Amino acid sequence: MRIKLDLPNPLFHALQTRSAVRGITVQALVTEFVERGLGAPELPVQRKRSPLPIARRAAGQSTPSLTNAELHQILDTEDAQRQIESNR
Repeated sequence: MRIKLDLPNPLFHALQTRSAVRGITVQALVTEFVERGLGAPELPVQRKRSPLPIARRAAGQSTPSLTNAELHQILDTEDAQRQIESNR
């Protein structure tokens, strides 16, 4: 199968040089590199880190994630309780 591959000039020149030294075509060298790369064990996927620290309880359990609506409901309830207490 034919493909078009755009490579930076220095990389292409390095491929040409290495293929000439080994006495094979650039196509054969690229094929070898691709086969070797596909046969290599896959690197472990790095998990995306949260930008904010995750609060953990002493038992090591994560606190549950809350939606914005749930957070606003908690804040509104706390505000209402403070208002009731201040009116007493």
